[in-house]
Amino acid sequence: VQLQASGGGLVQAGGSLRLSCAASGLTFSTHSMGWFRQAPGKEREFVSSISWRSGITNYADSVKGRFTISRDNGKNTVYLQMNSLKPEDTAVYYCNAKNLPYAWWGQGTLVTVSS
Repeated sequence: VQLQASGGGLVQAGGSLRLSCAASGLTFSTHSMGWFRQAPGKEREFVSSISWRSGITNYADSVKGRFTISRDNGKNTVYLQMNSLKPEDTAVYYCNAKNLPYAWWGQGTLVTVSS
């Protein structure tokens, strides 16, 4: 299984980025997908997820109303649209694929938000 995250970069506060995570080696449509992030010196934290069956989405309180997760099962890709970015959103963002009891992680993409 491979999860290839991309789309990170440097952006000013208030700006936007869209992260993508392309999955291979698994049946994408039967896996819930998620985004997590890890800031320097902090533990990895949940950002958002989207279920495989009904497309139900969940968000951390810190990103509600600013981030939107979506998936394209035809392209085996999950997206994270990030708007109104804040310096505290700076982190390495990881995508996650889950079909319990199995879970896989991508390599991460760095998002840096300057003030």
